[in-house]
Amino acid sequence: MSSPDESTAFGRRAFLGASLATGAAALVGAEPKLARGPRRLVLEEATVESLQAGMAAGHWTSAELVRLYQARIRALDQGGPQLRSVLQLNPDAPAIAAALDAERKAGKVRGPLHGIPVLLKDNLDTADRLLTTAGSLALADAPTPKEDAFVVRQLRAAGAVILGKTNLSEWANLRSTRSSSGWSGRGGQTRNPYALDRSPSGSSSGSGVAVAASLCAVAVGTETDGSVVSPANANGLVGLKPTVGLVSRSGIIPISHTQDTAGPMARTVRDAALLLGAMTGADARDAATAGAPAPQDYTRFLVRDGLKGARLGVVKNLLGVHAHVDAVLLPALEVLKAQGATLVEVELKSAAYEDAELEVLLYEFKAGLNAYLGGRGGKVKDLASLLAFNEARKAEEMPFSGQELLAQAHAKGPLTDPAYRKALETCAQARREILALLDQHQLQALVGPTGAPAWLIDHLNGDSSSLSFSTPAAVAGCPHLTVPAGLASGLPVGLSFVGAPWQEGLLLKLGYAFEQATRARRVPRYLATGAVTR
Repeated sequence: MSSPDESTAFGRRAFLGASLATGAAALVGAEPKLARGPRRLVLEEATVESLQAGMAAGHWTSAELVRLYQARIRALDQGGPQLRSVLQLNPDAPAIAAALDAERKAGKVRGPLHGIPVLLKDNLDTADRLLTTAGSLALADAPTPKEDAFVVRQLRAAGAVILGKTNLSEWANLRSTRSSSGWSGRGGQTRNPYALDRSPSGSSSGSGVAVAASLCAVAVGTETDGSVVSPANANGLVGLKPTVGLVSRSGIIPISHTQDTAGPMARTVRDAALLLGAMTGADARDAATAGAPAPQDYTRFLVRDGLKGARLGVVKNLLGVHAHVDAVLLPALEVLKAQGATLVEVELKSAAYEDAELEVLLYEFKAGLNAYLGGRGGKVKDLASLLAFNEARKAEEMPFSGQELLAQAHAKGPLTDPAYRKALETCAQARREILALLDQHQLQALVGPTGAPAWLIDHLNGDSSSLSFSTPAAVAGCPHLTVPAGLASGLPVGLSFVGAPWQEGLLLKLGYAFEQATRARRVPRYLATGAVTR
């Protein structure tokens, strides 16, 4: 994809920026008057640690943070520029925050997320007054899940405040061959805060935009292939897709039991590490977690000289694909070398298993979604009734694209089919290839551009990304970290680190050292108004 003409882009973004500024300015009169605390709270780019330090010092409370974030969401997301990243605010968040403030006052602090507002992608079950719909109107009237997803339960236990649910590409983007990332029947089109006519990427689009626009401290996304790292790339964020099995999938609306995982999305590597630490744990309802390492403090890996002595494999077939990406990536590689890393050129052959991946996803989606819908209850009990619902509500659910992938999944047989078993074996090549490259060249990780800059939203033709590094790690079930590397014509581009299973700590170490050396993340231009302050 070529970048837009700069003069045209500037004129368009100046107009969009005026809308953002107008929305932000609406908050000024609504800011609460504080009776105590000499510190000035600025939500833009606020880190978990800085928010935590302010609460510990008595400069502000969790309840005040919730009120301010809710006001910012109403101004920038639901009004003003209409980013449309948040589907629903949690009506219980103020009371939850107040209870956590009372715990703090009594001397009990659960950990680094105590009182921190967190947004969840709307495919994580919550047994509360929030809906869980995967963005589909088909689940808008479904019974409330009987219990929280394991990840949600872990976050509540850690003291996080569930602020609300975020929009997503409906059914996590496995619905149509011409889908537009960030669109759902329930939430409409989520927009990229760096340029409102650009895609937020998907399917964790709402979580990505919300974090980028500082509508929350951190957010949870989910990935099957690219749905954490791609929106992180498009929105200038740190995104981590963990090893499959490190984070439980129970209570998450499924696509693939071999590739699905939840992951943290944040503005800094440290915040991503803090959120990841709170999300992990063995879960009897997800057998994949049985082999995972015990929960740990991932911030212990974060050292400024983390790149010193590292050997990294540069995936050369991702270079020379997109000139504007190369203009960001090549200087980033020089930073890696300047920080003490040795770079080795390698090549990945992911095209060999891309067709097999889709076959696996369609089979597993049918099995997993039918089981989820059957257990959830309600009028939509399986894929067949979902297809019928969408046809009956075509004007709302399919105004731009169809449901070809849902239909293809419905047509698949059971997981005992030879075609499924053959595709699964083909996909096993991905992990073998990654591990062989790491071993052959004695590498700590593979590196390359996460993807292209955000493309124009196009509801008629669908997504049009020309570069992606998500598939190898996704199919292999390996961890994948992306960190902001710079801007291409004002649009973010990320640098990816892909490693062996259970090496999240090492990837965070490498990513943190790169982040500290570059400080490449930039606030979306027209969100840097300073209006949402206290």
